[in-house]
Amino acid sequence: MPSTESTTLPDLIQVASLDELKQKKVIVVSGNDGPIAVFHHDDGQVHAVDNRCPHMGFPLHRGTIKDGILTCHWHHADFDLESGCTFDLFADDVPTYAVELRNGDVWVAGSRDQSGDVDYWKKRLQEGLEQNISLVIAKAVIALLKAGISYRDISEVGGRYGVRYRRAGWGPGLTILSAMTNVCKYLPVDEQILPLYQGLGHVARDSNGEPPRFDLQPLDTENLTYDTLKRWFRRFVEVRDSDGATRCLLTAAQGSKPAMLVDMMMSAATDHVFINGGHVLDFINKASELLDHIGWEQSGLVLPSLVSQLCSAQRNEELNAWRHPVDLSAILRAAKEALPSALNTSPNGYEWLGPEALADVILGEDPQATVDTMLDHLRQGLTPLQLSQAVTYAAAMRVARFHTQNEFGDWITVLHTFTYANALHQALKRTNAPDLVRGVFHGAMAVYLDRFLNIPPARLPGEREAITGPEDGDEILKAYLVTLDTQQQVEQAAQLIARYLSLGHPTDRLFRTFAESLLREDAEFHSFQMLEAGIQQYEELQGTEAANHILMATTRYLAAHAPTQRALNQTVQIALRLHRGEAIYEEE
Repeated sequence: MPSTESTTLPDLIQVASLDELKQKKVIVVSGNDGPIAVFHHDDGQVHAVDNRCPHMGFPLHRGTIKDGILTCHWHHADFDLESGCTFDLFADDVPTYAVELRNGDVWVAGSRDQSGDVDYWKKRLQEGLEQNISLVIAKAVIALLKAGISYRDISEVGGRYGVRYRRAGWGPGLTILSAMTNVCKYLPVDEQILPLYQGLGHVARDSNGEPPRFDLQPLDTENLTYDTLKRWFRRFVEVRDSDGATRCLLTAAQGSKPAMLVDMMMSAATDHVFINGGHVLDFINKASELLDHIGWEQSGLVLPSLVSQLCSAQRNEELNAWRHPVDLSAILRAAKEALPSALNTSPNGYEWLGPEALADVILGEDPQATVDTMLDHLRQGLTPLQLSQAVTYAAAMRVARFHTQNEFGDWITVLHTFTYANALHQALKRTNAPDLVRGVFHGAMAVYLDRFLNIPPARLPGEREAITGPEDGDEILKAYLVTLDTQQQVEQAAQLIARYLSLGHPTDRLFRTFAESLLREDAEFHSFQMLEAGIQQYEELQGTEAANHILMATTRYLAAHAPTQRALNQTVQIALRLHRGEAIYEEE
């Protein structure tokens, strides 16, 4: 700021005489928030700024002033010395401090006005997303969380940006953001930094260089029923007309309840078999979960981002694997015809003892027997949600028993079936619509197709020998993190987590460790899906052996995909050190 005369400033610090400052050009003093650089330059002005470059903390007193512009020589960021504003978006604005001249001496305020910090960091988060600058995103997340802004509000910024600035629509970035927003509820505020940073960073990378998605308008009428709009929506999806489908969806979003919108989209998705390898259903589920966080009044903004992928998705009944040597599509068509009567059967005292027994059938070698057994259980009174739970558990067991002698890329094959089944299960909890039950049968057939990836089946901890190891929970979790510093420690990691669970240690601490093990990595899309779906399914089965099997699947998948280069985590650690005022550089 420019020099002032006879103005009362808070926490004044005497710098030096004006003559001494003129001679030295810059003097550094200790302020309440850190070092302050006080400059005198050729036009006679005196300005004071935080001495730490906001980019990476280099001391600005070692910079250069020319024509009122301060240049930091570490990364050549330029700043307007008057306002502190940067000319380079990779850096942030440098905080300024008020100065005052008294009787020939220079004084500087020891503290700065921080009242506009929240608005500033919200703006910087938006700019970080737009410019795809990881360090800016990390610094904004840290500052907003420290200022008391909720993780949901921070996630909303990324969600609104991601659905607007990617014409291709919903993708891995938004899915990761939604999954990590879900995980945040298990973490204290300080540990919410990494999941939000990773989610927002993936949104930025997905959208970088992409054209924006332009809005369509709903139909200009209030006289169409939900059933009509749903029927039209499915028809347009069937013929791959994304514009027509979008306008129907936008019209429904004006007055339909969330469950109805989920039903509309999931019904269209299950009109075909296991579309797009399961991704589309998972995208619909994650978009629904994002709306749970940011408000369903934004459904007209978020849900249309799913339509393009829904219309263009590969329909797996067209693939050879689903038609030969066993025509799974024909089996599923017959099951579809039998479903209405099976669902309308009056319950006959059916006793649900958990998913294991039915899952054993689903994991078998005979797809027709699987479908017949599932229909028979529905006739006996099994609910669609219980049926879905059994299929999801069976899919998780494919991951848990995935043998590491398989080709590494096939981890994703079994992962896709599990996340598909979990997504459909979550949708059924929202709307028990009969059309969605068809998708449960599709998931069961995907489990069947994955059977060779369990030959031979990997043994779970305790099946061959006793589970042994340390007893202290923190010691076990520390050993787990160390184990994941080495590639392919799948069985060793599973043994440690099985030991932890067998001793009854708290799962909230385990979830935090799972999150830490994932978020320190440069993880790919599917690992985020695995962690979040594993936690969701564990919580539904908590207290059973099946729940522990879910966590064995989660552990083995995460361990198989660690370690990585961990460059993303390095960026957020730099941002944390800057926020705490630590030096990134070393002075001579």
